[in-house]
Amino acid sequence: GGWLLLQNGHLGLEFLSELMDTITTTESMSEGFRTWITTEAHPEFPINLLHSSIKFTNEPPRGVKAGLKRTYSSVTQDHLEVSNMPQWKPLLYAVAFLHTTVQERRKFGPLGWNIPYEFNQADFAASVQFVQNHLDDTDIKRGVNWSCVRYMLGEVQYGGRVTDDLDKALLNTYARVWFGEHMFNEKFCFYKDYVIPKGKTVEDYLQYIEQLPVIDTPEVFGLHPNADITYQTTLTNETLSTIVSIQPKDSSAGEGETREAVVHRLANEMLEKLPPNYNPHEVKAQLQKMGAIQPMNIFLRQEIDRMQHVLLRVRTTLIDLKLAIDGTIIMSEELQDAFDNMYDARIPKLWFRISWESSTLGFWFTELLERNHQFSSWLQGGRPNQFWMTGFFNPQGFLTAMRQETTRMNLSKGWTLDSVVLHNEVTKMMKEDVTGPPPADIGGVYIYGLLLEGAGWDRRNSKLIESASKVLFTSLPVVHVYA
Repeated sequence: GGWLLLQNGHLGLEFLSELMDTITTTESMSEGFRTWITTEAHPEFPINLLHSSIKFTNEPPRGVKAGLKRTYSSVTQDHLEVSNMPQWKPLLYAVAFLHTTVQERRKFGPLGWNIPYEFNQADFAASVQFVQNHLDDTDIKRGVNWSCVRYMLGEVQYGGRVTDDLDKALLNTYARVWFGEHMFNEKFCFYKDYVIPKGKTVEDYLQYIEQLPVIDTPEVFGLHPNADITYQTTLTNETLSTIVSIQPKDSSAGEGETREAVVHRLANEMLEKLPPNYNPHEVKAQLQKMGAIQPMNIFLRQEIDRMQHVLLRVRTTLIDLKLAIDGTIIMSEELQDAFDNMYDARIPKLWFRISWESSTLGFWFTELLERNHQFSSWLQGGRPNQFWMTGFFNPQGFLTAMRQETTRMNLSKGWTLDSVVLHNEVTKMMKEDVTGPPPADIGGVYIYGLLLEGAGWDRRNSKLIESASKVLFTSLPVVHVYA
C-alpha cells in the first residue's frame, strides 16, 4: 500500500516501459498503492503509460500577483525578522518583485529577453541570502553600499546567467532604478500602484499582494503596451496549433472527401505549379556572361543554390507522398508529417527547416513561386532595377555584396570595405513607379517589400506617423540603399 516515487522519468524511458509491463501483469495489487513519476515533456515517453496516468503540470505562476504570492507563501515570520535593519523587509520585497519581473518577461519572447534564460527559485534564494549577509555586515552610520548591491544583483546573482550584452544592460537598469536610497521614499513605485508595502507580518504582505491586479499591463515590466498583442497572438497560435495537432487523424468516413483524397489533390496541384529545377550548366554559363566574380552575381548564385535545394526537396516529397497514399511505397515518419501538415494547411517540417517563416502553407507556396521568379528573371534578363529584399534567403549577404560593389567602384579614392557605411533613403516611389536603376554617381540598389509595424508612413513629408489603429502593417515605399 506504499507509494513509489520515480523522479526525472525522461532520463530512464526504457525502465518506464518495463514498469508499465510490471503494473499491467501483476495479478494482485493493494488498493492504496500509487506510482508517482516526475518528468520533462518528452516525445518518446511511453504513450500507454501516459494515457493510463492522471497528469499534473507545475507551471510558473502567470503575472506579478501570482508570482509574489508564490514567493511570499514560502517566506516565514522568522525569515521576515531575521534582520533588525529597517532596510531588510523592503529589500526582500524588491528582490521578490525583481524575481517575478525577470520570469514574466520570458513570456514576451524576444521582446522580453534576447535569449530566454531559466531563472528559478535558486536565484531568488541566493539573492536574498546575499542581501541578508550584506545588511548584517553593514555599519549603521555608513548605510548600505548600493553600488555593491546593484552589482551583485545585476551582474552576479541574476546576471550570472545572462550571456547577451543588451540583456545584461536591461538587468543592470532594473538594479539601478529599483535599488537605492530612493526606494525608501514615500513616492517610490515600481510602476504606478505597484509600491513596496509597509508590513510587519507575512500576512500583511500577502494581504497587499492579494489586492494587486490579476492581469498586468506590459508597462509594469518596462515594455510598450503593444507587447501584449505579440504575447496574446503567440499564445493563441500555440493553442490553435495544439487543438489541430490532437484532431483525429483517421480517414473521414462521412460524405466528404477523405484526408488521403484531399492531400493527393493538393500534391497534384502543387506539382503542376512547381517551377522546373535549375540546370547547373545553364546557370554557370549565364553567370559567366554577366560576370561570375561580380559580388552581386556571386550572391545570386548562392541564392539559386538554396532555392534549388528547396525545389528538389518539395518535388521529391510531393511525388513520394502520392506514391505512399496510393500504397506503392511505405509511409515514412517524414511523409506522415508532410501528410498531416498539408491537410492542416501548415508547412511540413522537412520544408520549413530549409526555407522561411510563413503563416500557412498557401502563403508559403505562393512565396516560393515569387522568390523563384525573382531569381530566374534576374538570371535570364540581367540585373533588375529594384529588388524584393524580403524574398532573399540572406538579405544581409545582399547588402554586403552591394557594399563590396561600391567599394570596388571607388578604389581609386582609397575606399575600403571596413570604412564603407550603409545609408537608407525612403523614396516617394512605389514599386510600380521605378523605371530604371539608381543614379550611377551614387550607386546602390532600390529595394521594396519592407513593412512597418505599429506606425504609418507619410509619403508627402517622408516621415513616420501614427498608424490607423486597425492597421497592423504599413508598406514602405521603395527604399534607396547605398554605401
